[in-house]
Amino acid sequence: MTAGLWQTWVLPGIWITVQLLVYSAALAAVVAFGVGMARTHCSRLVRVLATVYTEVFRGTSALILMFWLFFVVPPLLGWQLVPMWAAVLALGLSYGAYGAEIVRGALNAVAPAQREAGVALSFTPWQRMRLVVLPQAVPEMLPPFCNLLVELLKGTALVSLLGVGDVSFAAYLVRLATQESAQIYSVILVVYFLIAFVITRSMKALERRTKANLGVVAK
Repeated sequence: MTAGLWQTWVLPGIWITVQLLVYSAALAAVVAFGVGMARTHCSRLVRVLATVYTEVFRGTSALILMFWLFFVVPPLLGWQLVPMWAAVLALGLSYGAYGAEIVRGALNAVAPAQREAGVALSFTPWQRMRLVVLPQAVPEMLPPFCNLLVELLKGTALVSLLGVGDVSFAAYLVRLATQESAQIYSVILVVYFLIAFVITRSMKALERRTKANLGVVAK
């Protein structure tokens, strides 16, 4: 693989993959916390709506959702989504549904006595959530969130089917130009591994820091 192909396709493809990961992860995090906290809400209606969202988006294919947002929505609404943002929406909404279950499980794992202590201190429900429940739940969310982020990274390869020039699409173009598969796909395997390694190390460091704030030694 020549330096020209690397600079023209592969490096920009890596950058687009990183952008897709960051934007999709940010949307997924907002969805995960919003829906996950709604799953533990005192209102039955709120819980039901959050449950419906989770079940629908966990039960649909991110790829088909991506196609639906890009090909079906424009005729209905009269405007066209850019492929990049159709991909971000599809990935963020889909992986956010999985993240919502992580948030719900971690919130429910906090001992009831901790919530009762917040009530005894006359905290509002939001204060109990912000000051008592979330600080204890977040460290428990980080390991499964790390796995979800790595899965999201691998899921970004789906965007190549919309013609988005991510690193997998760049590898396809290089293969067409050089007729060599082994070299380029070996390089791309290493690229995905390195990005995933950075994610796992960063999340592990964040986990240690959050547990240290609670006086817990992370393993």
